[in-house]
Amino acid sequence: MITLRRSGDRGATKIGWLDSRHSFSFGDYSDPAFVSFGALRVINEDWIAGGAGFPPHPHRDMEIVTYILDGALQHKDSTGGGGIIGPGEIQRMSAGSGVVHAEFNASPERRCHLLQIWIMPSRPGIEPSYEQKAIDAAAIANKLGRIAGPDPQPNEVRLMQDAEIWAARLDGDIEVIHPLARGRRAWVQVAKGEIALDEEILNAGDGAAVTDQDQVVVCSKAPSEVLLFDLA
Repeated sequence: MITLRRSGDRGATKIGWLDSRHSFSFGDYSDPAFVSFGALRVINEDWIAGGAGFPPHPHRDMEIVTYILDGALQHKDSTGGGGIIGPGEIQRMSAGSGVVHAEFNASPERRCHLLQIWIMPSRPGIEPSYEQKAIDAAAIANKLGRIAGPDPQPNEVRLMQDAEIWAARLDGDIEVIHPLARGRRAWVQVAKGEIALDEEILNAGDGAAVTDQDQVVVCSKAPSEVLLFDLA
């Protein structure tokens, strides 16, 4: 079964320097039908103005993953973790027992466009940590490649949860298939472009929950970028 989450139906936060869309309940936005999906708690699509960003603020007991679509983001946290992340990289911060971090657009002029993802960890109170990896471009070119999981390989970040994140950059008219083990579910998020998911057409910003299926079939209708979450 496929349950659609259209881009235009997402929650929104708009302030002077930030334009954000929320696939799930977040902050002052609440939608009882979309609170979480398994361990997947947040997918925020953010546009951050040049030179602006989030000042130091606390988190705990959450796996926070950042995936850049355009521009670059500068990160610094109380574990000593930090760096500048751009397209083609993935960043993960385990907030665990508690961490303070700040995130700012690394450019004073160019807008930064990103997806920030929160995944609930398998247990509370883990030791906070930070990780940033370059994604293997060949592994996601016209196919789905894993970029995060509980047992990471090179070019993948670790998730403290039975969850995986897969990415694909697809030319037009490319079909990719992701098998789902019994009892697992998937969330598909279109970052760029247009895809067909079974009989449904999804465009940039659209998402879909996939349940009670043994595979996910994605076909690009135009050059596209897609994230797929494989969840218990």
